[in-house]
Amino acid sequence: MKQYLKRYAQNFDYPLFFTVLLLSLFGLVMIYSSSMMVAIQKGYDPDNYYHKQVINLIVAFLGFLVAAFFPYKHYANKNIMLLLTIVLAILFTWVKVAGNGDVTGVGSKSWIKVPGLGNFQPSEYAKLFIILYFSAAFYRKAQKYTFEKLQPTEIFYPIFLWILVVAGVAFETDLGACIILCGIAVSVVAASGIPFKTFWKFFGVLGAFGVAIIGILWLFKGDLLTGNRKGRILSYFNPFDYETDMGHQVVNSYYAIGGGGLEGRGLGQSIQKLGYLPEPQTDFIMAIIMEELGIWGVLIVLVGLGYIVYKGFSIALRTKDPLARMITAGIASWIGWQTFINLGGVTGLIPLTGVTLPFISYGGTSIIILSLAMGILINVSMFEKVERRKTQS
Repeated sequence: MKQYLKRYAQNFDYPLFFTVLLLSLFGLVMIYSSSMMVAIQKGYDPDNYYHKQVINLIVAFLGFLVAAFFPYKHYANKNIMLLLTIVLAILFTWVKVAGNGDVTGVGSKSWIKVPGLGNFQPSEYAKLFIILYFSAAFYRKAQKYTFEKLQPTEIFYPIFLWILVVAGVAFETDLGACIILCGIAVSVVAASGIPFKTFWKFFGVLGAFGVAIIGILWLFKGDLLTGNRKGRILSYFNPFDYETDMGHQVVNSYYAIGGGGLEGRGLGQSIQKLGYLPEPQTDFIMAIIMEELGIWGVLIVLVGLGYIVYKGFSIALRTKDPLARMITAGIASWIGWQTFINLGGVTGLIPLTGVTLPFISYGGTSIIILSLAMGILINVSMFEKVERRKTQS
């Protein structure tokens, strides 16, 4: 154990760790700035959300340490895979039976109350689960058939489980998470080493199942374009026509971005957080960052998140271990997709989906699960460095 810790300290990925740390602390500052008026309006202390996020970060750091020291190769163990699946099944059953609506009050059941921990969102766990389960399943299958001979029919169970997960998240009406889960699945498969032709076959299978999921949802839930979703699509094309209802957030996000200009109004000086932009500490925190800090705040976020994505993909390209390659590519694509969807919604580039900005937005589930993912990424990075030094010596 002592030798393992020594080797770990020598190969620890300090740049990645400090990037995640600085982003999380920057997010904490912006949560404090953006949430004060919201807290007061709800009858809380001005620093209510700030203190809650501090607790979330402490729990997240503990989770990070556990994941960082747990050898990633164990995720391919059948018992670990079974345990992760059982946890997912419990969470999805729990949210279905006793789920609560999200913070925007649109009526979706996407949260569960965990005694002593507060709200927990199963769809966040599902993102990390798909990365680990898909990577382990493909890795185990490749031990028998090799990636060159692996066919979509030989991985029926991972595909079927992916369908259940996406369907479960779709029933929670979390469209943003569904898109991210699809992107993660495709990224992991692409990184597995499957030949190009086989990859497209697999992609076709996923597409066919996706159509089947939509059909099933249509049968059981009726019109998939609920009033809320229709409103988001209509407001996407011209938010100012729906400024008093579904376009309210986007329009006020535009006001925040335009009001900040290049230099920003100054930290704490946002106008839109004063009751104009609903829940500015969550999905639209980037709008407040732009308003208060201008281009410099944008650069801090984009450079930090961009470095994490770059680091994940660079490890995936360097490593010779298929399991490590799939895990790191999955994590990198997750951060990349989620960042794009959040910023796309804030700027009006794409319709709103209610996705948080990684490491920046307020939310316990998000920061805890992301910290676990970063711990796994750093663990893979350490082992990749060790293997690279062995081959060079």
